[in-house]
Amino acid sequence: MKVALCQYDIKWEDKEANKSKIETLLENCQRRGEIDWLVFSEMTLSGFTMNTAVSELDDSDRAFFSGLAAEHNINISYGGVEKGYNNLITLDRRGNRINTYSKVHLYAFGGEDKHYKAGAKQELFGMEGLRVMPAVCFDLRFPYLFWNQAPAVDVYLVIAAWPMRRAEQWMTLLRARAVENQAYCIGVDRLGLEGKVEYSGNSVCYDPLGKPVLDCGTAEGIFIAGTPLEKDLVAKTRERFPFLGERKAFPWQ
Repeated sequence: MKVALCQYDIKWEDKEANKSKIETLLENCQRRGEIDWLVFSEMTLSGFTMNTAVSELDDSDRAFFSGLAAEHNINISYGGVEKGYNNLITLDRRGNRINTYSKVHLYAFGGEDKHYKAGAKQELFGMEGLRVMPAVCFDLRFPYLFWNQAPAVDVYLVIAAWPMRRAEQWMTLLRARAVENQAYCIGVDRLGLEGKVEYSGNSVCYDPLGKPVLDCGTAEGIFIAGTPLEKDLVAKTRERFPFLGERKAFPWQ
């Protein structure tokens, strides 16, 4: 499966402008016919705002992404708020929803916990033969969320609004989640400014050994992995290095 990551300069709290930008980026993507799965960043249409009246998705927002999926025959994962939850939503090629994950770890340092409700459970879903575990931004800092599902996961998917000044931590943690769990790890971040906060993109995909499959750097656009995500690579890595089976429960008694 060929994955594509979209990182762009989100116009603050302007959904219609951002829809137009996404359409333009897709139109200008000369290799869009290769895409099987297109992933966007956290709160895709609004930016990481605490203005719940703007971040909450309406029917036209959901129809926008469903239409993109059906028109271009691609699976899509995007971020948006629904009923007060900061969600990662995934659609199939026909635009039908196949999974919704609500962010478990809210970013209290930025006041997110005062405006949104925390999710209470992990999610796993199938994506054309791959087993995917979704997460959102601050979730990435909590490895237990990734560890306890590892044997059942081929791909970790993390969408975020992760500031540029901590970009090195972002990439390090994504690679760590891939290596320690021997699975692909995808991370998609935004570009541009939100007030005084700057974002650098640095969207990436690492393979089960922590090697880059795709590194988008700091440019705006839709970037397509050079090689497909392969379930067999996850299985072969875990067979060659059977480290998951050596994990122990803590604390020791």
